[in-house]
Amino acid sequence: MSELEQDKEKEVKLSEKKSETADSAESAEEAEEGFNFTIFVFEWASAFMVALIFVVLLLTFVFRQVTVSGTSMTDTLQNGDRLIISSFMYTPKYGDIIVASHGQDYSEPIIKRVIATEGQSISINYDTSEVSVDGVILEEDYIKGKTIKLRNPLDIPDVIPEGYVFVMGDNREGSLDSRSTEIGLIPVTNIIGKAEIRIYPFDSFGSVY
Repeated sequence: MSELEQDKEKEVKLSEKKSETADSAESAEEAEEGFNFTIFVFEWASAFMVALIFVVLLLTFVFRQVTVSGTSMTDTLQNGDRLIISSFMYTPKYGDIIVASHGQDYSEPIIKRVIATEGQSISINYDTSEVSVDGVILEEDYIKGKTIKLRNPLDIPDVIPEGYVFVMGDNREGSLDSRSTEIGLIPVTNIIGKAEIRIYPFDSFGSVY
């Protein structure tokens, strides 16, 4: 084989090696891109799952959505209003609008306003519609109608016992609440949460207080 032929053969082999090297580099780059894409998908899926679990836990233990049924809280709330309620570390106090799972003899969830809590005394003057807590007449600018006596009136205890609250609807003439034995005092353990925000209808979006 002549020297010229040998040089050409060397050039061909060198070219083949360069081609193989380029192919290997390209394959490695493609493999790295595939690996990086897999990592991206895994990280995105992991972040999505963490966010989803967080939202589920938040909606289960901290915030819930409820729909107002009936007119016992008008004019503050309307039938069909959708509310966000909170329950985390909640302790009921006067003026709170709460959702309770049921009353003493009433199976449906109710939404009412807390009027008196454990350790407080409450009295209702049905002649004047005045409600007093611990001897102080409440200024209830949120009520509709007069505070009337309901059927099967509750014999209100001198002091609200531990673990209970006394509730009434803002629509005093159209609310079945703690004034009646059909609802009675509400165990704190039956309180699902406190109403915070109205999310529907959209033109009424905002705090319910």
